Amino acid sequence: MKSLDRKLARLRSGAYTPQDFIIADAKDAEMAFGLTSPGPVRGTDGQPLPGFARRAVYLDAIRAMTKSGLVDIMLTSASAAEILAREGLFANSEVTPAVRYNDATDIWYPRGGRYGSEPSRPFRTARLPRVREFADLGLYSVTFSNEVVRDLATLEAYSAFRAEAAELGMRHFLEVFNPNLDIGVPAPEIGDFLGDSIVRLLAGVVSAEQPVFLKIVYNGRRAMEALASYDPQRLIVGILGGAQGTTRDTFELLSRAERAGARVALFGRKINLAQSPLDLVRLMRGVITRELSPEEAVRAYHGALQSRNIQPVLGLDDDLAISDPLLRDERE
Repeated sequence: MKSLDRKLARLRSGAYTPQDFIIADAKDAEMAFGLTSPGPVRGTDGQPLPGFARRAVYLDAIRAMTKSGLVDIMLTSASAAEILAREGLFANSEVTPAVRYNDATDIWYPRGGRYGSEPSRPFRTARLPRVREFADLGLYSVTFSNEVVRDLATLEAYSAFRAEAAELGMRHFLEVFNPNLDIGVPAPEIGDFLGDSIVRLLAGVVSAEQPVFLKIVYNGRRAMEALASYDPQRLIVGILGGAQGTTRDTFELLSRAERAGARVALFGRKINLAQSPLDLVRLMRGVITRELSPEEAVRAYHGALQSRNIQPVLGLDDDLAISDPLLRDERE
């Protein structure tokens, strides 16, 4: 049994401790950003150089994080998972491989693209029978638009996916993005709209098709607490990371969300664009278990960079600042 399954069992039993918090490294960005996904080329001092790294660098980062055992889930594209599974990366690992099952239009971000200016439309590239050969867990994402026709198409696509996945014995976790456009709901009420939409949707889903957990945006403590406390042994709530931000943003988001009831973190750019991803995730664990405050973790991270002779992109004072508007404006 891998660490994910052990932790899920404890969460469902109501016996959660911070040691049971689940961390996923999201390395599926090529399904959104294409060539830029691996991040910038970096010099020996850790500074970004012109141009973007190649896929081989991205795959090496996946291998390093998996071998470290610091995460519970490694989320990748289907093509990457196939390569890594065939070379045996996950065979004797505590880490569970997962695949992005769908790539709806709101995550299409090619340079110069304008897909994000239109409501999300459902789409799937990965074919589940093929994915089943090397992974039985994956992410399915939905985005609500507050329009009947659009949301009906999204939910019908999700229904068809659940039926196929259940028939194949495949598990999924459900990602619910914030709307990518103005949907006529005031910003402070988006968390309420999404919480109601999620509960309404999943109330009709039986256990055989239920997502193993949720992945949502942190829309503030009140919205997180309301959803996380509603049915905590059935609806396990996780957070997504969003933009890179400062290192303080990463630790602050993690700390506040966990205290509000989140039990999973799936961070992509926050991990991949860090100058020392392994040190970052190691310190994320310290924040979750409350051995370190977010501020202490930032200082420890800069100490780790110094020990590796990596020149930080942001100075310590700047990296200690909270740049995320929601986190900055929210009263702790």
